Amino acid sequence: MKPIAWACILSGVTLNAVAQILLKMAVSQRGAIALRPRALLQTGYHLVQNPWLLAGLACYVVSLAVWLIALSRVSVNVAYPMLSLGYVMTAVLAWIFFGERLSLVQILGIGVIILGVYLLTRTSA
Repeated sequence: MKPIAWACILSGVTLNAVAQILLKMAVSQRGAIALRPRALLQTGYHLVQNPWLLAGLACYVVSLAVWLIALSRVSVNVAYPMLSLGYVMTAVLAWIFFGERLSLVQILGIGVIILGVYLLTRTSA
């Protein structure tokens, strides 16, 4: 895989993981979202004014653009499985920013994902 393709894929995955963290920051400030119509409207009104939510949505938009560039350069059967690196990045970012624990089983799972991505990229070269 060419370096530009790697850069596009990793940029898209990273932007997507960052978007998840930003969205979590937005909803963490509000607490649990009640599932009653009036509460949903009030929460929605407040969330659309939240800079973390807006930044997260912006990351998604840029991520989509970068992903389209990646798909124009790499076969989908290689690119799409690499999205699983987003699980790894999101778990690590959640650990860093929110202090979320990573159990031994989760760490082993992350290792399996990384190994799988490595094998996919080695066999597709």
